[in-house]
Amino acid sequence: MTIWLNGRLIQAAEARIDPADRGFTLGDGLFETIRIKDGLPRHLPRHLDRLTAGVELLRLPLPYSAEELTGAMAALIGAAGVADGVLRLTLSRGTGARGVLPPADARPTLLMTVAPAAHMTAPGAAIVARSTRRNEHSPLSRLKSLNYLDSILARQEAAERGADEALLLNAAGRLAESSVANVFLSVGGRLLTPPLTDGALPGIRRALILERHGAEEAPLTPEDLARADEAILTNSLGLRPLVAVDGHPVGSGAAGPVLARLLADPDL
Repeated sequence: MTIWLNGRLIQAAEARIDPADRGFTLGDGLFETIRIKDGLPRHLPRHLDRLTAGVELLRLPLPYSAEELTGAMAALIGAAGVADGVLRLTLSRGTGARGVLPPADARPTLLMTVAPAAHMTAPGAAIVARSTRRNEHSPLSRLKSLNYLDSILARQEAAERGADEALLLNAAGRLAESSVANVFLSVGGRLLTPPLTDGALPGIRRALILERHGAEEAPLTPEDLARADEAILTNSLGLRPLVAVDGHPVGSGAAGPVLARLLADPDL
């Protein structure tokens, strides 16, 4: 398997991450998951804009320009021979001495890998997580940080309760997102999604649906799931109907016309 690590294409078996890397020891870093279609990374400028916003917030050095990253991705995709797949970019602050305060002369680690596509299309059954909540007051709720433990706890709970996904509430008890996706509800002819201020991640497809399909941001509660005609999960890998929550059907309990309309948009 060919990967890209700190400026070089190498085989995964040859790769080495320093044991003192803060991405490993502290989760000090960011990542982006980017869909590859027809050999090209989709919506790349939006992904790079989100990455740039994240590094600015964390004061995390990014030693490559957008043009250099674009070229590196093209080289990796070509070397891997993946036309339909997913690219994962992982950026950590690099090595540092023990302690929380980052080093002043941080040398980031940047890793990129590609894999065959993992399409997110099958109907999903979720639970509303009880084990954890999303902190809408933390700036980290707006980042793809390397710490995904809230999502891991929620997905473990879902598996234990016989579901394949978990919805996370925020501290106020409102819907924020699922463990790996943004949430849209079709309620009374309106397509609604939780606002960023309620802890929703600024997803790439989320933004496109807001821009192109008349969706609106609105605070949502678990009770809104019972009123919804459809529920849809979205992330960079696809769109998925959410057909049941806590054992109760959402709407008809099947994919609906709103999802069909979104899937018909080739630019999503």
